[in-house]
Amino acid sequence: MKNLWKLRDINEVESFGKSYREFIDTAVTERLAVEFFEKMLLKNGFIPLEKYTGNEEKIYYINANKSLVAARIVGEPRDGFNIIAAHIDAPRFDLKPNPLFEDESIAMLKTHYYGGVKLYQWYNIPLALVGVVYKLDGTKIDINIGLSEEDPVFLFADLLPHLDKEDKKVSEKFQGEKMNLIVGSIPLDGSEKDAIKKNILNILKEKYDIEEEDFVSADIEVVPAIKSREVGFDRSMIAAYGQDDRICSYQAIMALIDAKKLEKSAAVILFDREEIGSEGNAGAKARFYKKFFRSILKAKGESDVEFALDELFENSFVVSADVAALINPNFKDVHDKFNAPRIGNGVVVVKYTGVRGKAGASEAHAETLLHVRRVLNSAKIRWQVGTLGRIGVGGGGTVAKFLAQEGFNVIDMGPGLLSMHSPYEIVSKIDLFETYLAYKELVSKR
Repeated sequence: MKNLWKLRDINEVESFGKSYREFIDTAVTERLAVEFFEKMLLKNGFIPLEKYTGNEEKIYYINANKSLVAARIVGEPRDGFNIIAAHIDAPRFDLKPNPLFEDESIAMLKTHYYGGVKLYQWYNIPLALVGVVYKLDGTKIDINIGLSEEDPVFLFADLLPHLDKEDKKVSEKFQGEKMNLIVGSIPLDGSEKDAIKKNILNILKEKYDIEEEDFVSADIEVVPAIKSREVGFDRSMIAAYGQDDRICSYQAIMALIDAKKLEKSAAVILFDREEIGSEGNAGAKARFYKKFFRSILKAKGESDVEFALDELFENSFVVSADVAALINPNFKDVHDKFNAPRIGNGVVVVKYTGVRGKAGASEAHAETLLHVRRVLNSAKIRWQVGTLGRIGVGGGGTVAKFLAQEGFNVIDMGPGLLSMHSPYEIVSKIDLFETYLAYKELVSKR
């Protein structure tokens, strides 16, 4: 089989990788991802849902500033959509509601980790604070401290090896309650008790107009203050934070925008909260995307919107766009080598998820796999199968099962990553591009 790098136009691969890096370096939170995509959609002729009259082709809807639906409508909506559904949240740390304290002459912020993380990977790397604060009068303050070269950064400080001789389990050595972020060490003049904490509060008030109680009405995330970089002497890979799963959201939106001729209506749904079970009013268990499709059906004149919505779901095809775990040559024993994806071999098709005996799985029907094979093979797009590790070793899930429960025909599919869920994940540029091509074909074909 010919190497995939030899089949694609390298200039196109590099161009796509460059534009992707601009996105992944900017959209380090769900809110920033939504803002980024809204600008893209508006630039490409999409209009907000509230302006939809039933005649326009391109529309979008933003929910809670953390999730998004965009669609291109051709024909009757009840005939179904080709949908790509991804999530835009990523493993990270969040500030607790009452985070600031002082201990041993150091001011720190208490955090709570979000999603599946290895806590030790987050020590001693530069971190940024990104999010929003709402003051009591309703004023919104955008927070973005640490990503600019001129900004300070923040750290979780590890214990030096000279004093860390005791051999313990990782779960005992690294504990979430000890993940306190260092934010200052200068005392406020004229103060004795909690003088360093008071100085930090003074800085927050003077520079950002933030008071201590304002942390209660804030969404502030702790994310790596590290830009994406090319990896390897051949620059064939990209390392970046948050590629699980904002990488698929970018590929999906680009596919929806770039698809030339649609044989069927197409849509992209971007969810929040996937990393913690798709909870809340912005995750895959929420109703916002149903409101979007109901609004379309109503504008199209459907008299029985609920029945038409059931038909729309039943007639739709959904790609649950999420990343896959590539074989890491240093840890091959956790994989079934006959069913594990490899770097540089294209988009990964995952028939089922779940753990052990497929518990909690979403499993695509044979007919759905046949459709995917036909579309991708016809377009000569390189794909490979994948599972998440050996039986009893690996396991996990995506938004697929929640969409399948609503009546959609769903398949999991996305690019493979190395170092998934770490602060700095790795993707092959060729897999990045091939997945975009796959999504573009799948949103276009009936």
